[in-house]
Amino acid sequence: MPHTIQISVRPLVEYVFRSGSIVSGFRSAASLTEGTRAHQQVQREYGENDQKEVQLEAEIAYEELLFVVEGRCDGLIRKDDRIMIDEIKSTSGDLSQIEEDSYPVHWAQAKMYAYMYAKQHGIETMEVRLTYFQVPSGERKQFERSFSIDELVTFVEEVIAAYAPYARLLRDHAERRDRSIKSLAFPFPAYREGQRKLAGSVYKTIEEGRRLFAKAPTGIGKTISTLFPSVKAIGEGLLSRIFYLTAKTITRTAAEEAMALMERQGLHTHAVTLTAKDKICFSEAEGCGQEGCIFSEGYYDRINAALLDLLGNETLITRSVIETYARKHQVCPFEFSLDASYAADVVICDYNYVFDPRVSFKRMPEEVKKRSVLLIDEAHNLVDRARGMFSAELYKSAFLDIQRAYKESNPGLYHAAKRVNNRFIVIRKVSGEEERFVGSQQPEMMDELLEDFVLQAEAELMTGKSGEEADALLECYFAAQGYLRISKLYDDRFVTYAEISQSEVYLKLFCLDPSDLLQKAGKNYRSAVFFSATLMPLGYYRDMLGAEEEDYSLSIPSPFSREQLDVRILPLSTRYKDREQSKDAIVRMLSELVREKPVNTLIFLPSYPYMQDIHKAFTESNPGWRTLLQGHGMSEEERENFLGAFQADAAEPLIGFAVMGGIFSEGIDLKGERLSSVVVVGVGLPQLSFENDIIKDYFDRTGKRGYDYAYVYPGMNKVLQAGGRLIRSEHDTGTLTLVDDRFLNRQYSMLLPEEWRHYKRI
Repeated sequence: MPHTIQISVRPLVEYVFRSGSIVSGFRSAASLTEGTRAHQQVQREYGENDQKEVQLEAEIAYEELLFVVEGRCDGLIRKDDRIMIDEIKSTSGDLSQIEEDSYPVHWAQAKMYAYMYAKQHGIETMEVRLTYFQVPSGERKQFERSFSIDELVTFVEEVIAAYAPYARLLRDHAERRDRSIKSLAFPFPAYREGQRKLAGSVYKTIEEGRRLFAKAPTGIGKTISTLFPSVKAIGEGLLSRIFYLTAKTITRTAAEEAMALMERQGLHTHAVTLTAKDKICFSEAEGCGQEGCIFSEGYYDRINAALLDLLGNETLITRSVIETYARKHQVCPFEFSLDASYAADVVICDYNYVFDPRVSFKRMPEEVKKRSVLLIDEAHNLVDRARGMFSAELYKSAFLDIQRAYKESNPGLYHAAKRVNNRFIVIRKVSGEEERFVGSQQPEMMDELLEDFVLQAEAELMTGKSGEEADALLECYFAAQGYLRISKLYDDRFVTYAEISQSEVYLKLFCLDPSDLLQKAGKNYRSAVFFSATLMPLGYYRDMLGAEEEDYSLSIPSPFSREQLDVRILPLSTRYKDREQSKDAIVRMLSELVREKPVNTLIFLPSYPYMQDIHKAFTESNPGWRTLLQGHGMSEEERENFLGAFQADAAEPLIGFAVMGGIFSEGIDLKGERLSSVVVVGVGLPQLSFENDIIKDYFDRTGKRGYDYAYVYPGMNKVLQAGGRLIRSEHDTGTLTLVDDRFLNRQYSMLLPEEWRHYKRI
């Protein structure tokens, strides 16, 4: 029985016919793509017997493989007794630069459609037309060719033969993967308390195609408890892909380690980790995308061989593995990792690859998403991250700079930038004496002016010029594109605000409540699991992350005994106005604590200046003690050195000072005696700010507790994360000291986890 491979026309022909280099710096959103408006404009001119967006399918046997190919052609045109396939591509570039054979992949796509239609309807000869549509002028350039059915059959056989080695590799891998999953056991001798319940809930959620919101305590093994049942679901045919989404590099490492653990138990999967472009780029000194980059020039000529080599020899495809093969095959490591992810079983990556409308997996077929699960680690981080993803900002000065730079060389771009700049001037005048103003509507005419600017900017960028002016234009172009993308999502969950400072105007479309957009982004996937040790209050996170009534909730109690954790509360005021007054008492308590318990200690404070102030006073009082201070903007090496200093067998204790909500307050794993005492100073409230006050007012208006939503819940989450660094296993013991009188107020004490509520007041 032949092995069936379902594939769409576009990825099939792109795999076989892609060639050339990665376009340097600028990838036009409308450049040689299927621009919707261009399609509609061309299709409106079709005759009454012509058809648009015609769904086609064909079965193509090749040796032991059966390809089920599907696609949708842009146009089917009937001319007398002839049938023509029309493939429409839009571009903002110069049509005179496009020759008949400029883009073999476009001919290949159209010829595949022609073959599929001819086979379905028994037609001997098909016409094929490529229509290039220039935006914004509306000019066209068309090329037509005629093919016999024999020519089309030969062409399709060649395409399938070229794709077959890759198809076989994926088939053989899938068969081996599924066999390995069937025999895979949980990779520990026993489940921890609560772990089986979490794993079972994840599997049930996937099975039923729902979403799960799970609060699972630190140390329970959340990573393996979500990945293991998801891998099992692949083996049962429920899923074809797992996306493990994280906010920080350190939690990506935990997912890699869990996959490695299962691999040691016999699992065989392709797990790809995606690393940010600026971190993995080999041409960092010159800047990514610069002409002359040997890794991007000719990338598409080498990528297929690189993928076959990588996927044929590796399973855990981490950053270092990607870098090794990228250097071997001389391909851009970032684009290589993306291409590998489209063939992976597990993709470990940042939230933005799924949720950010500017970044998300554009080429991931919808049918793949429908067979994928999202595992969203440390999901409490997604609220603020989503606000950022669904917001957009512009600066007046950027458009004024473009206006000045292109006054002589590009009148069209000059006038487009000038019109946007003039609209900012109107906003400044309307504000009167106000430095800030907030509105529920977007500025009038801004979208239309930006759309014109984007088209003019694209045409200029397509010329391929480089230099400071081109870099500034590219940055402004992306900002305008981002604004337009967000403006299409704008509703009553947004506000528009402007800040005026002398001649500068800052304009922001600010997403206050990302729940609806998160829900829509996740709807394309079979299932989603949002999990964190600090997903509390659970109702708040369900609300903010877009839960629906039928979605599941799970709250697992701590598996660790009460005796493992000594909780203390020192009721002092750490409010900004009282910090100087309470400083001596805090330093005195810290000194007494370290004398009483001379163990490795981490002290979390709400800001850098406050941390430095307490650290200075502490070291002056205790000059002989070893201390460590978190620095501003630490490199990965500096972070590793900071954590590496906490050793279980040190001759004397280490006292670390860190910022609450910073890089060391979540996702780090200092087990056993590497960390035995944590002090959290303050309730973590975000600083009073213009944006947070807008959020507070919005939720007050919608009948919710605005101050809690904007300040209390995000602040207490930082406290819970910092305290969660302490007890990581059933063997750990430690002391947790909370410093603030508000911890004794019900508004805050009710947010403490059950295992912290047996505190002692000191």
